[in-house]
Amino acid sequence: MENKNNVTEFILLGLTRDKTVAKVCFSLFLVFYATIILGNLLIIITIKTSEQLNSPMYFFLSCLSFVDISYSTVTAPKLIYDLLVEKKTISLVGCIAQVFAGHFFGCTEIFLLTVMAYDRCIAICKPLHYKSIVNKQVCAWLVAASWVGGFVHSGVQALLAIQLQFCGPNEIDHYFCDVHPLLKLACTDTYATGVVVAANSGVISLVCFVVLVVSYAVILVSLRAHSSEGRLKALYTCTSHITVVILFLGPCIFIYLRPSVTFSADKMVSVFYTIITPMLNPLIYTFRNEEVKNAMKKLWSRNVKRTEK
Repeated sequence: MENKNNVTEFILLGLTRDKTVAKVCFSLFLVFYATIILGNLLIIITIKTSEQLNSPMYFFLSCLSFVDISYSTVTAPKLIYDLLVEKKTISLVGCIAQVFAGHFFGCTEIFLLTVMAYDRCIAICKPLHYKSIVNKQVCAWLVAASWVGGFVHSGVQALLAIQLQFCGPNEIDHYFCDVHPLLKLACTDTYATGVVVAANSGVISLVCFVVLVVSYAVILVSLRAHSSEGRLKALYTCTSHITVVILFLGPCIFIYLRPSVTFSADKMVSVFYTIITPMLNPLIYTFRNEEVKNAMKKLWSRNVKRTEK
């Protein structure tokens, strides 16, 4: 790479150049990242230790929480550190690695959200056949397919980034490395690469979003045959999932389903799917789910009793 490019490192301009605002953002994002780690870890531990939360829905939720932790860790620690330093740099190799990791966990999360919608669709539309259709083996295959899909997608993104040539300047107007900002700095024609990026990232986001919308439309239609109590419980679960989908996929579609151009709003929009959504996932799924809340209370009670002994 070093022989191919004049640029061996990039300077990240970050979220803001105002030092006062940067200090406020440092405190804010430090709290956000701590909430992501603790909140998602709490969900994973609660699901793993609770006998009541053994359905496929909670298995997928624990996988989603793990991906959220991993995904936010790709960008959040460096963002927090860079808010306190004057010169924010990242090596060319580190930049490509960040592109790969970000798209790997991000795409895996998109596929997991789609899998969770499929799970809810089968549970509500075919409740009598649910356990036979979505069994443990199927759950394992669906999660494995999500990881493989994320790996293939991110591999394509990283290969596209590796092939770019950089002659200077080396300033990236962002707080992390992504394909669009790199295309802007490349000193070769990037039109074809930009089309592939839009097709690879944007189309995946859009197609999964459409699949999710159709799934929930089918669920809403099928709920008419359920009792009022059953409808209410299903709606609570689905509303939580729809909220997460909109918060995550909406910004992704805005960023990636377009030609290789960058807007001033991109950084703030990116904050939603890299930090805000991973932070809100535990809160959304916990506050709107009585089973999870009860399991957390039991876990807390057991820990209190152990400490008292």
